[in-house]
Amino acid sequence: MGRSLKYEIPGVDPRVPLSDVAEKGWTSVFASTASGRAPFQPDGLEEKPRRVLEIGFGRGEFLLAMAAREPEVQFIGIEVSWKRTLKMARKVARAKLENVRLVDDRAEHSIQALFEPESLEAIWINFTDPWPKTRHAHRRLIQSGFVGDAAVALESSGKLFVATDDVPYAHQIDEVLSGAARLQNLYAPCPFVSEVRGRARTGYEDQWRSEGRPLHFFAYGPSPHSHAGRATCGRAKRGGAK
Repeated sequence: MGRSLKYEIPGVDPRVPLSDVAEKGWTSVFASTASGRAPFQPDGLEEKPRRVLEIGFGRGEFLLAMAAREPEVQFIGIEVSWKRTLKMARKVARAKLENVRLVDDRAEHSIQALFEPESLEAIWINFTDPWPKTRHAHRRLIQSGFVGDAAVALESSGKLFVATDDVPYAHQIDEVLSGAARLQNLYAPCPFVSEVRGRARTGYEDQWRSEGRPLHFFAYGPSPHSHAGRATCGRAKRGGAK
């Protein structure tokens, strides 16, 4: 396969530059046919569209499954790797999913520019890089400043979901999220759970499960859910090993 064919999008290109979003807003971006992008105009679209964000979609299994499951929802994926964004664009095009747009950028640098306050129904962050070395811990996505920005972007009933297989990172996530002023733990009194029924899986999640790694699923929103008490609390080991 030649280089040009390797990078060709087999259909409409769901990628959008940050400048387009800043200039036009998401409503216009999803309705746009510019650059070959498919218009998103489902029947019965509410005046305020439902928007869901996944940060760090990786190989894309989770975002593809969610977008196919809920075609009336506008799904946005942010990924720092342009190669993964390109590969994902090809997958979205082949699946003919008109309700997906992709941005190649660092979420911690762009979330304020991309999303107005109270504009997202949910934010999903699945198994992002845990940066296990102590000297690299500051590079982890889940930091108090970022979580504050994410909380502002969420609707009043919006939810933030975070998953990791890394034990030390899970402790940091618990500490940061539990200290967030605008969010409450939906799994309380559990800090997290180790299983979520009906949740779409990622390729990395399946890999970690096969290796027997402990999984940690966090959910935060405006108030605790009534179902949280029926969940089995996950237990994270103390220490530096996964």
